[in-house]
Amino acid sequence: MKVAELRKKDVAGLQNEVKELQKAHFGLRMQKATQQLTNTGTLRITRRDIARAKTILAQKQAESAPQVAAKNPAK
Repeated sequence: MKVAELRKKDVAGLQNEVKELQKAHFGLRMQKATQQLTNTGTLRITRRDIARAKTILAQKQAESAPQVAAKNPAK
């Protein structure tokens, strides 16, 4: 999935996308284990799609809840 498509989604949509990608990756791993997977490159693609979606999800969560660094100044 393209980055632009992921950035258009909200946090709930991204979480759903991560779950779907993880299910797809699990299915591909099971196919590989039973030697039914012919194109092993799809494992790499889904793994990177999961990472891409998680990265954008973390960025959106950081934007929605900015952490204020209100610490005491050093003495």
